[in-house]
Amino acid sequence: MEFSDTYKNRVQNSCLQVYDVAAGQTTVLANIPHVIEAPMWSKDGAAILYNSEGLIYRYNLANGEIAVVDTGAVTACNNDHVLAPDGGGIAVSGNVDGSVASKIYTVQFGIGKEKEVVSTPWSYLHGWSPDGKTLAYCAGRQIGDSLEWDIYTCPATGGKETRLTSAPGLNDGPEYSADGTVLWFNSVRTGLMQIWKMNADGSDQTQMTFDEDRNSWFPHISPDSSKVVYLAYNRGDLEPGEHLADKNVEIRMIPAEGGNPETLLKIFGGQGSINVNSWSPDSSKFAFVSYQENAPV
Repeated sequence: MEFSDTYKNRVQNSCLQVYDVAAGQTTVLANIPHVIEAPMWSKDGAAILYNSEGLIYRYNLANGEIAVVDTGAVTACNNDHVLAPDGGGIAVSGNVDGSVASKIYTVQFGIGKEKEVVSTPWSYLHGWSPDGKTLAYCAGRQIGDSLEWDIYTCPATGGKETRLTSAPGLNDGPEYSADGTVLWFNSVRTGLMQIWKMNADGSDQTQMTFDEDRNSWFPHISPDSSKVVYLAYNRGDLEPGEHLADKNVEIRMIPAEGGNPETLLKIFGGQGSINVNSWSPDSSKFAFVSYQENAPV
């Protein structure tokens, strides 16, 4: 998602929440009087990180304190970011010059010096392999006469990228399973956006949802590899390849082996609500953001 589009014409309260899967209950953590997006749980379970207005923030679950996360010169972060598997750093999508031409950077916590890993614009990060060696991302690349949006991987230290998908239309949201053997993603190749998975090398691409009345986005596999939550838009509310803000959406769940989806929540949100994996380390809860429109200031 491009940084400039993320906040365009949005004057809202953001409600940061946690959903307990076993209890079927939602807890409100904070109401924030501006747009925040893409919450993700820290590896130690002590905090939730999110992006807002180009920066990354850390919400302390013990006391509710909010602090800026040092991302070096990358001050135009969008809502595609991932924590390092060891919890010692973060990879972000964005730019150092405030532009919307998203690249990918890594930053080690406590140092605050960014390393540019993917230098080609229109790159949006979603996955970091559990062994720490590989990043997975959606990228727009000029293929022949057209700009094609596919899933790529590259070494986490930088280097040659590998294209994993070539199906027509948008392929997005790649995210590793806990053992690193599978990438979950979403693809519009069947006409509607659906949830898919594939082997980490791009082989055996398999459709996992078959909704005829929804467009499904951003599958997030739980740390225990048992279940997947994702965002679903009503068919007709937007084009299949769009993931817009300010829509009535659902957060749904399927077993990791596949099966009938269960609707967990109906919220006003969409873009920003659950863009990256937000499961708690024990797989019992996940974080999300809903929105409430404000009157213009």
